Amino acid sequence: MSASITVSVAGNERSVAEATTAADLFADDRAIVVARVNGELRDLAHVLADGDAVEPVRIDDPDGLQVLRHSCAHVLAQAVQQVNPDAKLGIGPPIRDGFYYDFDVTTPFTPEDLKELEKVMQRIINEGQTFVRREVSDEDALVELAGEPFKCELIGLKGGSAEDAAEGAGVEVGGAQLTIYDNVRRDGTRAWGDLCRGPHIPTTKLLGNAFKVTRSSAAYWRGDQANQQLQRVYGTAWPTKADLTAYLDRLAEAERRDHRKLGIELDLYSFPDELGSGLPVFHPKGGVLKREMEDYVRRRHIEEGFLYVGTPHISKEGLFHTSGHLPYYADTMFPPMSMEGSDYYLKAMNCPMHNLIYRSRGRSYRELPLRLFEFGSVYRYEKSGVIHGLTRVRGLEMDDSHSYVTPEQAPAEIKHLLNFVLSLLRDFGLDDFYLELSTRDDSGAKKGKFIGSEEQWAEATQILADVAAESGLDLVPDPGGAAFYGPKISVQARDAIGRTWQMSTIQYDFNQPERFGLEYQAADGSRQQPVMIHSAKFGSIERFMGVLVEHYAGAFPPWLSPVQVLGVPVAEEYAGYLREVLSGLAAQGVRVELDESDDRFPKKIRNASKSKVPFVLIAGEDDRAAGAVSFRFRDGSQRNGIPVAEAAAEILAAIASRTQV
Repeated sequence: MSASITVSVAGNERSVAEATTAADLFADDRAIVVARVNGELRDLAHVLADGDAVEPVRIDDPDGLQVLRHSCAHVLAQAVQQVNPDAKLGIGPPIRDGFYYDFDVTTPFTPEDLKELEKVMQRIINEGQTFVRREVSDEDALVELAGEPFKCELIGLKGGSAEDAAEGAGVEVGGAQLTIYDNVRRDGTRAWGDLCRGPHIPTTKLLGNAFKVTRSSAAYWRGDQANQQLQRVYGTAWPTKADLTAYLDRLAEAERRDHRKLGIELDLYSFPDELGSGLPVFHPKGGVLKREMEDYVRRRHIEEGFLYVGTPHISKEGLFHTSGHLPYYADTMFPPMSMEGSDYYLKAMNCPMHNLIYRSRGRSYRELPLRLFEFGSVYRYEKSGVIHGLTRVRGLEMDDSHSYVTPEQAPAEIKHLLNFVLSLLRDFGLDDFYLELSTRDDSGAKKGKFIGSEEQWAEATQILADVAAESGLDLVPDPGGAAFYGPKISVQARDAIGRTWQMSTIQYDFNQPERFGLEYQAADGSRQQPVMIHSAKFGSIERFMGVLVEHYAGAFPPWLSPVQVLGVPVAEEYAGYLREVLSGLAAQGVRVELDESDDRFPKKIRNASKSKVPFVLIAGEDDRAAGAVSFRFRDGSQRNGIPVAEAAAEILAAIASRTQV
């Protein structure tokens, strides 16, 4: 009689035979593709030990999807080397909604190459190859992978430093023990193998036909421009063909809403090469949108008790040492400029300068909360590979604020700021959101990133968590995502097509007040240290605008539209009448334009539709005779013969209420 062991399966104890695998436990459910054993993800082929706690992971769970996509990345790499045996392998991690793999090849991949790779991948998948884990020593791995120079380099990075040294490297050499995964055919022969930490799905069959190779681009090895340029191939994989189709439909809709494309079509902004990467300019229509955002948030800050201040764009180096940003943020700051014996930096944040304003004179507890706000222009050296339109730039304008409070006032101030943020998002048409709590995590590569005592962090984190819970919104933990000086809440907003964007942040800071020696005189006459709370409501004007463009697909509500009313005369003789109507609206603060082009009326209507103006006013003989206009809306519907006064009232009401039309 074979010996037995006891394992816990999804919380229930079971007695099973020795040498039982996770696959044996879940053999009846093909949707389970990997198991979590004692908290660690393991292949289903993993042999269980006495006392193991085992939980099933389904293919449509977040972890299951990651494993599915990483397995598909292996199939892609196998296909590339099958087509091109000279291709050298880089890194191939799963990413949000898909995966990528980097290759050293002599010529870049073409769209035709990608189609061919899909066909080869499908043949590999149809073979039903299994992913078999094999432990290897460092020495043996270096011998076996001698023809793969990038893999050999990764072997020297294994352990906690791998992810810091190269994004995605953790999926290859994330632990102390190196492993290679072999793709094994049904007859037992080895088809291919790759250095990998795992785990993987049991068989390529589970990929079915629910995958797609989407695009390719250039990428530097380990993300460093000083290193060799590789070719990165992106793909996606889903549990079912229906899931894949739905995702591709979402991609197509996202492409239609791409703010970079719409910015050109609507003449809002551009990105001149002469200025440099990540440095946008706003055209007159984009300037209107930007001004509306600024006017709104400036007024709201004043209403919420903030004092408007201004600070310079550069500072001596010492200020950022005092604040602690150097060396923590040195990699994302532009190089210093040497002048008059000092090094000056373009500022990447506004808080150190606000601290100087606070410290400029003595403060009393009677002044607190003291709330400072500015539109601060900051500059961050983002890598060229991550710059993306307005949503990832190098020069940005932040609606940055800092509240200086007593420790006792901190919870109420955080609640005040969160309510401010949520009301702002709702006014701009974003009303589906949840919260993320970013906290300290001293494990692995993050060790030494944070300053301050554990007690300070625990107290600050609890205050944020309590306020977040009181809001009633879903709260998602983000261990290790905090700034070095304290934890933060970020508001994650979903747009019109369900994508999530990180928007506003509220950060608790007990470190900078200490570093700057900030004090206030308490009621008992003692000198006390305030708490500093950072908050950016938009985050940045640029990023928020990019999100708005995509959320509305360029069809802004009237209050935000660069042009609120466009006049289109049926014929030239009615232009004068329509001009008078528009002048009356302009006198009431409405942004108007009149189409006086030589185009025929049908083309003017088509152009009006493309411009996404909320109200198009048409005038012909009947309208002029009746002192009326005809409304044409963005959906193509039309209302005729509306008296001018009634039309003006409707337009002004829509603008004032910030409603969409």
